Amino acid sequence: MSYLGIDIGGTKVALKAVGPASEVRETVFRWPAFVGTRQDMAALAAGVRAVRDGAGGDFEAVGVAVPATVDRAGTVVTWPGRPGWTGLDLAGSLDALFPGAPVRYADDGDLAALAEADRAGVRDLVHLGVGTGVGGGIVVDGRLCPGPLRGSCEAGHLIVDPAGPRCDCGRYGCLQALASGPATLRRATRLRGSDVTFSELRTALVRPEDWAVAALDESCAALAVAAVSLAELVHPDRITIGGGFAAGLPDFVERVRRHTRRLARPGGAPVVLADAALGGLSSLQGALLLARAPV
Repeated sequence: MSYLGIDIGGTKVALKAVGPASEVRETVFRWPAFVGTRQDMAALAAGVRAVRDGAGGDFEAVGVAVPATVDRAGTVVTWPGRPGWTGLDLAGSLDALFPGAPVRYADDGDLAALAEADRAGVRDLVHLGVGTGVGGGIVVDGRLCPGPLRGSCEAGHLIVDPAGPRCDCGRYGCLQALASGPATLRRATRLRGSDVTFSELRTALVRPEDWAVAALDESCAALAVAAVSLAELVHPDRITIGGGFAAGLPDFVERVRRHTRRLARPGGAPVVLADAALGGLSSLQGALLLARAPV
């Protein structure tokens, strides 16, 4: 049996097919300049053709990681990364692309959590991904929580500081507004008094320079608040932290860990933090796991 995982991103799409003899075929393509969703679906179909033949023909099932907000009917409600998808019947488009094969889709952060739990060999895990935004997911007893049919785990929109800055979603004090890569760089810019790039922040942390340490410390404190709060709710075996921004900075997880120790509740179970193991491949691997999951 052949299975296909698809990780849809704002600028590129990764596909990984596993054939009946465990042969693997992968491809990545970048979205064309947006003209319309019909052209985007045609580009996705071309990507599917590129992996289908090498994987032994048609697929038994397909799993798709999606960064967009999708309602229960399968319609895209919003996707800042590709605004033209708003209103797209994603479920219908995917079904048309794979006639006869079940297609399951879920939030990319949720599927990253599923993949990290599988790699770690644990049944209960929380994942936080820090990049352009803050995503994440919860796995309870080996299953996504709350589950694809009930919506995604919007960890980035946990309110960690009601007096905090305005988030892209319109609220104030969301984790994403405080701890994302752009939020951290904006804070670093204010503290240094001039624009700060990611590379400059990383170099300044290694030296270290006070403005860089202070800028990142506030982000890590916000992540610790979210991690400790989520641990109180679901009691995971571990919480993994990944994402391109977090992975590129020195001692990121240890910086968060210091704040979780400060927030520890007497008598409460310790929060176990770990670096994400799969890096940028977590959502794609999670999509494959979703495809292969029993119905």
